[in-house]
Amino acid sequence: MSSARTYQVRTYGCQMNVHDSERITGMLEAEGYVVAPSGSTPDLIVFNTCAVRENADNKLYGNLSHLVPIKEANPGLQIAVGGCLAQKDQGEILRKSPVVDVVFGTHNLGSLPTLLERARIERESQIEIAEALVEFPSALPTKRDANYSAWVSVSVGCNNTCTFCIVPSLRGKEKDRRAGDILTEIKALVADGVLEVTLLGQNVNAYGSDLGDPQAFSKLLRACGEVDGLERVRFTSPHPRDFTDDVIDAMAETPNVMPQLHMPLQSGSDAVLQRMRRSYRRDRYLGIIDRVRSKMPNAAITTDIIVGFPGETEEEFLDTLSLVELVRFSGAYTFQYSKRPGTPAATMSGQVPKEVVQDRYERLIRRINDITWHLNLDLVGEEVEVLVAHGEGRKDRATDRLSGRAADGRLVHIDMKGEPARPGDFVTARIFSAAPHHMLAEHLHTRQTRAGDFSDVRPSGPAVMLGIPTFAP
Repeated sequence: MSSARTYQVRTYGCQMNVHDSERITGMLEAEGYVVAPSGSTPDLIVFNTCAVRENADNKLYGNLSHLVPIKEANPGLQIAVGGCLAQKDQGEILRKSPVVDVVFGTHNLGSLPTLLERARIERESQIEIAEALVEFPSALPTKRDANYSAWVSVSVGCNNTCTFCIVPSLRGKEKDRRAGDILTEIKALVADGVLEVTLLGQNVNAYGSDLGDPQAFSKLLRACGEVDGLERVRFTSPHPRDFTDDVIDAMAETPNVMPQLHMPLQSGSDAVLQRMRRSYRRDRYLGIIDRVRSKMPNAAITTDIIVGFPGETEEEFLDTLSLVELVRFSGAYTFQYSKRPGTPAATMSGQVPKEVVQDRYERLIRRINDITWHLNLDLVGEEVEVLVAHGEGRKDRATDRLSGRAADGRLVHIDMKGEPARPGDFVTARIFSAAPHHMLAEHLHTRQTRAGDFSDVRPSGPAVMLGIPTFAP
């Protein structure tokens, strides 16, 4: 009897792609595939791609070129490309890289096993790109990367028309899941040991627009608070346009919804926001932050910012710096603008010279790091409860540290002093030092959970290589 075929999944991009990769690995293992041992050549490599940034194309095609000699030496190796770049480039992928066996889109993840089998039998490349959602990904088998934490999609697609973003054309218009289906999935996950869920959507707080209920997202958050055993609820990524007071109230009044908010800004200049076709302005954004902090004074607020958008002047960049000073974000994902073919911004006049963009980017990073460092220093002496995590939370035998996220999402490294804890356990610790992107804490006590996992390595799952932390910068 032949041995099982092995696979490797390489994931680029946002949390939605990570979640999709969990579905891909689930489907493959349901078909009898097993994860390839480290250092071995698998029988199948799946690239789950991103198309938001320019270097996403270069990264994919560079990796595919490196596989040419490997495939020549291993003729049975199959290579599949899915995700947003596959949806965008479609047949161009096969033209640029003939080593690819299967190309599949964002709307038809479930086709992958059939396409792989057809490619093997017919000995020719297969491509299938659906233009609309075939099956909601949550209906597919899944293999999670951790037994204590899970992504839960509430919607796919986006109805916004930001001039820099290609995601709506690749993921389609927003399509919402029924709240009952979402809660059923969450309860099943909790029964399986999950302690923390993150609700996902390209524009997560627009949830309900497809259902005709403008308060659907706040109702969903409150319903999550009624799920016994669910200790932490997070969500990403919202949009200022749809972020309403009922959501703020639900966050503040639902104990298991964490005091963390990722609120993309993109620019602090009204003129740039208008060119970006962002449907809010500086004052509205600041008003949202003020209302969040009035209800949740200790909430950690993070953001996305683009530097060097077409036409950005020094004064407009200074508007962004001044807003960063006013809000004092606890973290920010910062991006240098890059052209994406097919977006209105790609053909705008006033493209900012690279050296100017780089200078502004470095100035922004320095200021954000200074702010986040001071905010973290303010927490020295405070006690925090940390969910120990895989990857972030593997034990460092040299320093006897474990790591994980506090309730507000901050990364905490804990000096365990020889005390036992596992990924999936909660550790209460006292912060004694801080840096811009993490804090150091001393162990006080451990609350073991049934989700705790003693393994020192990540579970067998998708090989995640994140390039972009949020859905649309």
